[in-house]
Amino acid sequence: MSRYARPERERRFLVAEPPAGLDPAGASLIEDRYLTGTRLRLRAMRPAAGGPPRYKLGQKLRTDPGDPTTVLLTNLYLSEPEYRLLATLPAATLTKTRHRLATASGPDLAVDVFGGPLASLVLAEAELADPDGLETFPAPALALADVTADDRFTGARLASTSAPALRCLLAQFGLAPQRLH
Repeated sequence: MSRYARPERERRFLVAEPPAGLDPAGASLIEDRYLTGTRLRLRAMRPAAGGPPRYKLGQKLRTDPGDPTTVLLTNLYLSEPEYRLLATLPAATLTKTRHRLATASGPDLAVDVFGGPLASLVLAEAELADPDGLETFPAPALALADVTADDRFTGARLASTSAPALRCLLAQFGLAPQRLH
């Protein structure tokens, strides 16, 4: 455990389509840049309803290489000029709109609706404070599959995934291209 990083425990689920009732005004537009040759992520977050953007440089490190559910997360908040300078570095990029979805029991879900070459992808994440809750957290009703342990659904891997590769990946979960939005 590092004194500069906080543990992040999450479960990630594949979803067929964005659930009804998401409030677009409460969403955040996110661009993640995975800096080439590093384990660093540069993030720009813009509230969909307006307001100032936030910029972060982050790093996620697994506490156990075989366990994707718990990572140590370190974030450094940046000014816009700092962000713009770092954004000149080569990177694989992904864009998504993040919505918050309240659940009847347990933590809220972050529902990410991806754009660009990943436009067919919707993921839901639950962040859990209690490490024991990871095993017992039930999959939400909207989940097609728990993809927590599937490295193909990590941000860094997705940022390098082409649209054709994503169609093939989603087909493995029963999402045929005609069902994708």
